[in-house]
Amino acid sequence: MNNPNFNWDATKFFEKLTSKNRLAKEEHFTFCRVSGLEGFEEALDNMQSSASFVCVSDIAAGYTELNNTPRTRRVKTVFLAMRHAIDDMDARQVCIDTMRELFRQFMSVLIQERTKLEQHCIYLNPRITFNEIDRYFFSGCACAYFQIAVDVFTDLRYNQDEWE
Repeated sequence: MNNPNFNWDATKFFEKLTSKNRLAKEEHFTFCRVSGLEGFEEALDNMQSSASFVCVSDIAAGYTELNNTPRTRRVKTVFLAMRHAIDDMDARQVCIDTMRELFRQFMSVLIQERTKLEQHCIYLNPRITFNEIDRYFFSGCACAYFQIAVDVFTDLRYNQDEWE
């Protein structure tokens, strides 16, 4: 029987990937928790000691679907950022290429994780969007982000004990 309380922790997953990935280590990526695009406090605190970041947002968009198989969807956002000289477009391109490759490597592990999660009725949407931010953001960093939609079975059976 599946544990109805089992959930996937995207923050822990990407923190572990960042610490174990050779490219992330070579490029000195620092893992941070953020609160959406505006809440980069932890990453800003690390700007003096690091120029590359993997940031997982602790907030999620989502919804609950009330079909025959009720489920809750949460969309988690992971930001990648690499600082470079502001007017150096060649350096910016190197950063973008590095982030694209890091995304590819993360996805090579996520595809394996997806199979494990399905055993617990947790489903990752197979389409994961990757977006490059086209302007300077976050103190002169090249930035990109990707989003992962996670569907979890939701027990919506009415329980009289929950009501007066």
